[in-house]
Amino acid sequence: MSSCFTDLAQQYIDGEWRPGTGSWDIIDFNPYDGEKLASITIATVDEIDEAYRAAARAQREWAETNPYTRRVLFERVLRLVEEREQQITEMIVAELGGTLLKARFEIHLAKEFLREAAQLALCCEGRFMPSPIDGKENRVYRVPVGVAGVISPFNFPFLLAVKPVAAALALGNAVVLKPHQDTPICGGTLLARLFEDAGLPAGLLNVVLTDIAEIGDAFIEHPVPKVISFAGSDKVGRHIATVCAGQLKRTVLELGGNSAMVVLDDADIDYAVEAAVFSRYADQGQVCMAANRVLVDRSVADEFTEKFVAKVRTLKTGDPSDPQTVIGPVINSLQANAISAAIEQAVAEGATVLVRGTTTDNLVEPSVLTDVPTRSSLLRKEIFGPVALLVPFDGEEEAVRIVNDTPHGLSGAVHTADIERGVAFAKRVDTGMFHVNDGTIHDELLVPFGGETDSGIGRLNGEPTLDAFTTLKWISVQHGRSRFPF
Repeated sequence: MSSCFTDLAQQYIDGEWRPGTGSWDIIDFNPYDGEKLASITIATVDEIDEAYRAAARAQREWAETNPYTRRVLFERVLRLVEEREQQITEMIVAELGGTLLKARFEIHLAKEFLREAAQLALCCEGRFMPSPIDGKENRVYRVPVGVAGVISPFNFPFLLAVKPVAAALALGNAVVLKPHQDTPICGGTLLARLFEDAGLPAGLLNVVLTDIAEIGDAFIEHPVPKVISFAGSDKVGRHIATVCAGQLKRTVLELGGNSAMVVLDDADIDYAVEAAVFSRYADQGQVCMAANRVLVDRSVADEFTEKFVAKVRTLKTGDPSDPQTVIGPVINSLQANAISAAIEQAVAEGATVLVRGTTTDNLVEPSVLTDVPTRSSLLRKEIFGPVALLVPFDGEEEAVRIVNDTPHGLSGAVHTADIERGVAFAKRVDTGMFHVNDGTIHDELLVPFGGETDSGIGRLNGEPTLDAFTTLKWISVQHGRSRFPF
């Protein structure tokens, strides 16, 4: 397995694999057992520039390539993912501690988005539009933006690199990809190898493995990229938005969440428990759409809490390569320490501990807390780990108030026996996505994905993807002669 990582532990610029020229290395560790997977000499500002310049050179010819030809390339990438699925699964388990279930789910979605990219290649159509001026013909073309910079996160690195990279390439753009430093292979050079093997021309996809400690804002400030697509924390996203706004540069930001699952008084309690446990503890809670808060009507709170706690106690924590493991390691010790600190803060503020998991290295067992004081900051921020906060409420009005009492607005869910009651509730919640009688974690090809307020700017999937990576160009043709006022 280690050879899979060492072979890909290089920069990929203009179709060439080469070491970075930085003065220090990124060490890629397995978060479960601490095994060193690879050592990567980082890219410098000069390599960032080379990658963007290569992308700009290659993009024009690619944009003029027949879209049916571009479509075939994504079909080849899809076949390669299918052929190498077992190896990719093992790499996800090793590099980010994803469980087998999580790895398979991530690859399944990545394949779906590759299929969608193949279709997206055919979507850049033009329109003829009427004019009030006699003899004038208006043509509106949807054209590529040019070059996109993509920054992938550590939690779903393969999927959240595939989604924007494949879409941008399918629409005629070139891409420079910078993966998170904790997942440089699954979120970066693995994708480069797949596209290279599928026959993507050199320069169209470049991958730089580096750290902001080395490059600062060079990746987002560079003049070549017209769009920066980022998935990660709202703190970093806010900085990216500020820098790009100063350059009038487009951003697509998928940021953190503080989603709530709401259980109304008429909900199917057993089903709601299943949905809530999955929504909170999937991928160790390292999901932007995870249900940080589980709100339960007080009339059913005792029954729900008893069943929820019993279900959580059955979740196995351990080796992510074990098919029975539900909760593997969090990505690194900083995350593990932050989760422990959040629990300690809640206890100090007076919260009741229903389940207290232990922390061993990066393995954080699930915890369940209730009676968290309404003034606590924990109710208003994202806890990126396996900690559930149970919050009782009295009636829908209070539930809506609590759900909206957060600076985030990504996802959420409500459970009720009355579908229209659930839809009416969903409409009152300030989020980009909300689900009735389901979990909080969903991502579908054709449905706009994104959040409000501190959870991001812009959307991906479906039509919004076209808006993210293309622009509209108006070309008018005057048949005959125009009349000018002077």
